[in-house]
Amino acid sequence: MSAEWPLWEIFIRGQHGLNHRHVGSLHAPDAELAMRHARDVYTRRNEGVSIWVVPSSAITASSPSEKGPMFEPSQDKVYRHPSFFDIPDEIGHM
Repeated sequence: MSAEWPLWEIFIRGQHGLNHRHVGSLHAPDAELAMRHARDVYTRRNEGVSIWVVPSSAITASSPSEKGPMFEPSQDKVYRHPSFFDIPDEIGHM
């Protein structure tokens, strides 16, 4: 059995934000201690209002080397790019 604690990814929601932002990682034996350590390490200046701790092993991510096959299919869907719509003058700035 490994003596190393699992790795946790830390996300903080700032005072003036609506989304959580990844701020770093830390090792902790469980979610409760990961939360406490994240509070001590990443919110020392009272900058957060919410903390998420997620086990790194629970995150699935794409690889930068897969960029082409992963994101290129969206380029051929013109309806996702509303650049061909005429915007009426009375709408104003969008």
